[in-house]
Amino acid sequence: MTNADEPSVRIGDVSHSTFAIGSQARAESHHGTASQRDPAAEELLAAVRALRADLTRVRADGRTAQLDAELAETEDEITRTGAVGQGRLQRLRQLLTDSEALVSLIASAGAVAGLLGM
Repeated sequence: MTNADEPSVRIGDVSHSTFAIGSQARAESHHGTASQRDPAAEELLAAVRALRADLTRVRADGRTAQLDAELAETEDEITRTGAVGQGRLQRLRQLLTDSEALVSLIASAGAVAGLLGM
């Protein structure tokens, strides 16, 4: 029998949730991990990482900084979700088109461009 003065706790459906209870409790969520990536996203992720590494070898300007920032966000999105959205792919295509001289100079930029269907 419960005491009417005690607080009550009611837990409903907790599927796809992460929570911890207690003063020393710790919760971790691993939803959307890398194991759920499709092969095309894996290939794009490898190419994005190679291009980011190569960008450190060229003289930075506003265009390369903008490209690197978009590549970093693409890498993060694929790592978190296992996929990449069409809007991000379109922004990458546009940035690579704007940096056409860079694409012809750096092989990794050509690899990313190829994976984007350019």
